[in-house]
Amino acid sequence: MGELSQTTWLWLALAAVLVGLAKTAISSIGSVAVVIFAAVLPARESTGAILPLLLAGDVVGIATYRRHVDWGVLARLLPGVLPGLLLGVWFLTVVDDTVMRYVIGTTLLLMTSVQLFQRARPAGAGRSRPRPLGATTLGVGAAAGFTTMTANAAGPVTTIYLIMAGLPMRRMLGTAAWFYLVVNLAKVPFSAGLGLLTRESLVADVLLVPAMLLGAGLGVLLVGRLRQRQFEVVALAFSAVAAVLLLV
Repeated sequence: MGELSQTTWLWLALAAVLVGLAKTAISSIGSVAVVIFAAVLPARESTGAILPLLLAGDVVGIATYRRHVDWGVLARLLPGVLPGLLLGVWFLTVVDDTVMRYVIGTTLLLMTSVQLFQRARPAGAGRSRPRPLGATTLGVGAAAGFTTMTANAAGPVTTIYLIMAGLPMRRMLGTAAWFYLVVNLAKVPFSAGLGLLTRESLVADVLLVPAMLLGAGLGVLLVGRLRQRQFEVVALAFSAVAAVLLLV
């Protein structure tokens, strides 16, 4: 990390700002940050390099939206995460860097397509969104565990679930903040065991924290100006952008 060029550091700083925005505003923006890390660092190692920065952002998100949490939704999501994490750990041990880049991009594109499908379905006059069933909840938890372990890309998956659950914007952000913290903490021993966390990457993350805090502040200002539908549209748009950037 100490041998990175000035241009690379600028890209990483931009990614850190986007992480902050993701934790306090639009979670899918974090997918673009993942893409930047994967573009300027080896894709496999980038998943570990960005993890401590994501954890710092999770703490900021919890502090910002500590009064806006749906604990019932959170409790239903978490049980499926561990199987997904374990599957992701196995996957990381058998793929190379090129495959990893395409997996990250394809995963994001797939999740974006699912969101488009959900939004295209007619809700009908006076009908609310369908509430996710138990099997769906377990599947979403497992998918979030797999995508976050392999690509730090659980944002689109959890966004789908929280929209289906009918949570308002700030409650979505508060619930997601706790979910991401638990999931990212669970990833630490696996990432360390795979050699994805290094002393150099930890130092780099510390240096990037101020940029992340700047993004978090901008995110709070942004949420104050967004309506619910605008919030969902922007989240979807950034998921698509992240997928395309990585696949081209």
